[in-house]
Amino acid sequence: MTSAEINEFRVGGQPLKLVVQPGIWKPAALDAALTIRTTFTAPNQMPPYEDAIAPGGLVEYAYRGTDPNHSDNRALRTAMREQRPLAYVIGVAKGVYQAQFPVYVVAEKREEHAFLIAVDQAQRLVDPNLVASLTPDNRSYLERLVRARLHQPVFRARVLQAYEKRCAVCRLQHTDLLDAAHIVRDSDEGGLPVVPNGLSLCKIHHAAYDRNIIGVRPDFVLQVRQDVLVEVDGPMLKHGIQAMHGVRLTLPHQRAARPDPEPLEQRFEEFLAAG
Repeated sequence: MTSAEINEFRVGGQPLKLVVQPGIWKPAALDAALTIRTTFTAPNQMPPYEDAIAPGGLVEYAYRGTDPNHSDNRALRTAMREQRPLAYVIGVAKGVYQAQFPVYVVAEKREEHAFLIAVDQAQRLVDPNLVASLTPDNRSYLERLVRARLHQPVFRARVLQAYEKRCAVCRLQHTDLLDAAHIVRDSDEGGLPVVPNGLSLCKIHHAAYDRNIIGVRPDFVLQVRQDVLVEVDGPMLKHGIQAMHGVRLTLPHQRAARPDPEPLEQRFEEFLAAG
C-alpha cells in the first residue's frame, strides 16, 4: 500500500494516521505505540531489517536515538509491558509499504538500544533469554516463522513493485496470481532476498520455472524444455508455455532491479541439465 492509502484508516468515523514518520509512531490519543516503520532500501540491497534478526527469528528494532527515555521508546516499552499489538510497516519502494500485523514487542536490549519484535504468535511463547537452550529443531522452527511471515511477503512485494505488478513472461497483471520467484533458491548459497535475485512470474510460469520446464538464459530470453516443446496437450500448454519459447522477459525499468546475469546463467545450467 502507499502511505496515502495506509493513512485513510479511521476509527469511529475519525481519521487516525498510521504512518507519519520513520520509526516509532504513537498517536496523541494513545498511551502506547501503534506502528513501527522501516524505510525502503534500493532493489539490489538487502531489506533493512535483514541484518537485525536475533536468535529465534526475533527482529531487533532500534531505539529512536540512544536515550531509553525518549518518548517514542517509552511508547514502545508501554506496548511491550501491556502486550499491545502493533503493525510493522516496511518500505518496499518510495512511498510504498508492506504491512505486517499483528507484531508484538517481547523484550528490550538496553545495552544494544533495541527492542525485540515477534512477528508470529508462536515466537511470543518463548522467553527470548531461553532461546539458546532450545533444541536446534525448535530454534530452526522459530526462525522459519520469520521467513514465512516477514521475508517472503516483503521479497514478493519488492519484486512485484519493481516489475510493475505483471508477469515478466506473459505480462499478466492480476496481482493475486503473481509470485516472486527466486533465481538462486533461498535455501542455496547466494539465494539472497534482493530484487535482482527475483522474477515476477504468474503462478503457472513460476511453477514451470521451479520445475525446470522453462528456463531463462542470461540474455533474458526464455526457453522451453525440448520434451515439453514437442508435447501435445491442451490450450494452456500450447499458448501458456510453448508459445513463450524465445520470448524476452519484460524487465524492470530500474537497472538496479534487473536480474543479475551470473545467477541466471547458474540457474540456466540447471535447466539444461534437467533437459
